[in-house]
Amino acid sequence: MSAPLYTREILRLAAGIPHLAPMVDPDGQAERRSPTCGSRVAVAVRMIDGRVAALSQRVEACAFGQASAALMGAAAVGQDKDELRAAMRGIERWLAGDEDAAGSWPGLAALDPARARIGRHAAILLPFVTLLAAIDETR
Repeated sequence: MSAPLYTREILRLAAGIPHLAPMVDPDGQAERRSPTCGSRVAVAVRMIDGRVAALSQRVEACAFGQASAALMGAAAVGQDKDELRAAMRGIERWLAGDEDAAGSWPGLAALDPARARIGRHAAILLPFVTLLAAIDETR
């Protein structure tokens, strides 16, 4: 018998996405949609000294996309663009099978059931792609 796709931890994360309140007058914002699964994520950021000081997100995604948004939201504040970009590259490597990249982002191991399902990878990356796009749009 195979392991369940949606574990209790994935569902817990999906139900607990932080930073859902809309942000008034953000420094940057972006919305992205995954053509693979139709998931949609919007992120607004406030930056101070090149670091994420606050963020807001709206997530319309599968449980993996929601869980990924929860993980992103839990650890993005305080990081700069280069750190976030490096973390996303690590997540991409981890999804591709690099076990050493599991430490790229706190809690990433909870998404392990999706690694073998390539069709879920875009949903997992979407919150990070959108965060980086919002940072790119900062004024």
